[in-house]
Amino acid sequence: MGLTVSMNFAVFKGWSNILVPKPQPDPLLEAIEKFRPTFAPLVPTMFIGMLNHPRLSKTDLSSIKACVSGSAPLPLEVIRGFEEKTGSVIIEAFGMTESSPATHVNPYANGLRKVGSIGLPLPDTLCRITDLNDPLKDLPVGEPGELAIQGPQVMQGYLNMPEETAKTVINGWLHTGDIAYMDEDGYFFIVDRIKDMILSGGYNVYPRDIDEVLFEHPKVREACAIGIPHPTRGEQIKAFVVPVEGQTVTEQELMDYCRQKLAAYKLPTEIEFIGELPKTNVGKVLRKNLRAMEMAKRS
Repeated sequence: MGLTVSMNFAVFKGWSNILVPKPQPDPLLEAIEKFRPTFAPLVPTMFIGMLNHPRLSKTDLSSIKACVSGSAPLPLEVIRGFEEKTGSVIIEAFGMTESSPATHVNPYANGLRKVGSIGLPLPDTLCRITDLNDPLKDLPVGEPGELAIQGPQVMQGYLNMPEETAKTVINGWLHTGDIAYMDEDGYFFIVDRIKDMILSGGYNVYPRDIDEVLFEHPKVREACAIGIPHPTRGEQIKAFVVPVEGQTVTEQELMDYCRQKLAAYKLPTEIEFIGELPKTNVGKVLRKNLRAMEMAKRS
């Protein structure tokens, strides 16, 4: 992503590159104010960090005309908040390491942008939505299944890992592990990761649905839901919440808020407040680390 979308695209366009070695809120805001960039490729936690930073109201971000967000779903509340504060437009995109990486992007200048969508496939990129239980069966428009991709950017396979390659590339199609659907206009929407789906009382629960609701609460900075064991329902839902700095919020307050927004089978049964969510070096939330941490506590 950093090489192809950020650096090489800028070189192709004849733009300058502004490199921020540690893209935390402070150095990001400082770099934007100092160098006045017009285009910012960022990941969700960077938008969230800047949006909640006390310096934001004192920082001039008006130079930014467009942002690209990738690596993880960007909550709608964050998109609206950042665009309102800066006047910029956030374009969501999608890709994987196995697809070098970009496969989808929302149009910016000459097309319809759909907020919450990863957009349209890039040129020469073919996409299918396949049945979760049968990778050879295609699903109709609007029905969620696994996103499969074919194109010149898709990998040949994992080095010296033929069995893993055979599970991922089936009949020339890269199976992404992401649950998605396509609308009637050909735009794609990511629902969640297959491995993150929670099976609770016979229902499929997508953690992103819970994350999105918690993000809407004014006292919540970040949130991440996972499935944890339940003796009769298979799994129950636990949410980890990072409160907005200086705000006090209770578990009961968030539970009551969720009841107004979510179906009963999607409601968290536990909420734990945490100082920071585990993330990769580029700020992608590591849901699997939260699961591992929780299982270690319960063992």
